[in-house]
Amino acid sequence: MTTVLLVDDQALLRVGFRLVIESEPDLEVVGEAADGRVALDQVTALAPDVVLMDIRMPGMDGIEATRRIVATHPNSRVLVLTTFDVDDLAFAALRAGASGFLLKSARPDELLDAIRTVAGGTAVVAPRVLRRMLDLFAPHLPTTGDGVADDGADPRLSTLTPRELDVLRLIAGGGSNSEIAAELGVSETTVKTHVGNVFAKLGARDRVQVVIMAYELGLAGSGNPPPRTRRTQV
Repeated sequence: MTTVLLVDDQALLRVGFRLVIESEPDLEVVGEAADGRVALDQVTALAPDVVLMDIRMPGMDGIEATRRIVATHPNSRVLVLTTFDVDDLAFAALRAGASGFLLKSARPDELLDAIRTVAGGTAVVAPRVLRRMLDLFAPHLPTTGDGVADDGADPRLSTLTPRELDVLRLIAGGGSNSEIAAELGVSETTVKTHVGNVFAKLGARDRVQVVIMAYELGLAGSGNPPPRTRRTQV
């Protein structure tokens, strides 16, 4: 059973989300909160698998609540809710550690799929969508030096092998595992191993965090070519 905490300052939306979620036998809403501070207390008390988090709330907003939840309750995944598909606050929530974002206008089946995906440890932001978001907001990200990273200069990169750096750049370019495999001429199993190593060495929980780190380190941007193949999407 996957447990869910609903965090939104609009009671009517919480009711709607609850009805959709509790229509599924494998999902259960264990609590609700109308602001970020109450959400923190609820996460501590209930340890939900997934926190469905609104961003724009009075008092403590969803960004700060996400940051604190990720820091203190790493087993609770945060799925942020946004009104717009490219929202600077949604992006900030991703940087704070959220595992993805979902439009409030999403269909019920999309909401359910997103909750299950996040509960399973996978980000719900597709690589191409994340790439578009990061291209918009990359000018506001901190970079190393003049914005071009020295592969050995940052301690987060010093432990990566040359092939793992290649994989990191291709992930940041929006490549799925199968696309990266085709680009590098290796098997998808090999790519999965490299991706797992990149996650472990960078201390990242999912693809979202890896891509954001790549931008912060100057290893990604509009000038970096994407993978040549475009058959599938993560």
